[in-house]
Amino acid sequence: MGIKISNVEVKHIDLPVEMQRAMAKQAEAERERRAKVIHAEGELQASKKLSEAAEVIQVHPMAMQLRYLQTLTEIASENSSTVIFPFPIDLVTSFMDAFGKKKS
Repeated sequence: MGIKISNVEVKHIDLPVEMQRAMAKQAEAERERRAKVIHAEGELQASKKLSEAAEVIQVHPMAMQLRYLQTLTEIASENSSTVIFPFPIDLVTSFMDAFGKKKS
């Protein structure tokens, strides 16, 4: 008639140290592989977003100025920062010319 087995259970296995090391190395390599894939996917998403941002800035050039001012605001929120604000010379000279004409 035969034997019927309903359940098999493993309670304890002794693995050689070399086998344990090999399994640990394999698991570590798999974790590193997954981390690299995740990092690469993040880089791809970031590059797509930067490309979209470049297209917006190309259509609306003032977006670059607004982004610049936003960055300055973020930098200035730190107490230990010194912000050097570059100012276009041609803008200053136009103000100087306008101020000089009013004074004369």
